[in-house]
Amino acid sequence: MSKTLLRLSLVAVVVVVVIQLVPVERSNPPVEADFDGPVEVAAVLRTSCYDCHSNETRWPWYSRVAPASWLVAHDVEEARGRMNFSLWGAYDPRRQEKLAGEIWEEVEEGEMPLRKYLLAHPEARLSNAARETLREWSHGVGGHGL
Repeated sequence: MSKTLLRLSLVAVVVVVVIQLVPVERSNPPVEADFDGPVEVAAVLRTSCYDCHSNETRWPWYSRVAPASWLVAHDVEEARGRMNFSLWGAYDPRRQEKLAGEIWEEVEEGEMPLRKYLLAHPEARLSNAARETLREWSHGVGGHGL
């Protein structure tokens, strides 16, 4: 191994170690007003959506290793900001209806769950039956029934 390659390798190792020291927020605030819709819908949401869109995130091992930890924490923070099932019951009915429609739109277009999430969590892939459950619910009473 040449001296240059050895130095570059050493620098890379030092950088990887040092970036582990950058703090990342991985918290799960209390659930204030959890989703209270149909059981079938709740089951689909818990399997495919809750890790990012709730305060019940299951933080995987790679969420503790930079730089992946930065990406995971950012995605969860952004997702919770857009919609949080741990606050669903606190949303007014009009907002629930709007969000239900947006959920289906994202699912229908293949935007959710995120492809990068599915790579690490294949169990979150939505079956045709799960997709149909979400479609019927979103076209129903906006979060109040199927």
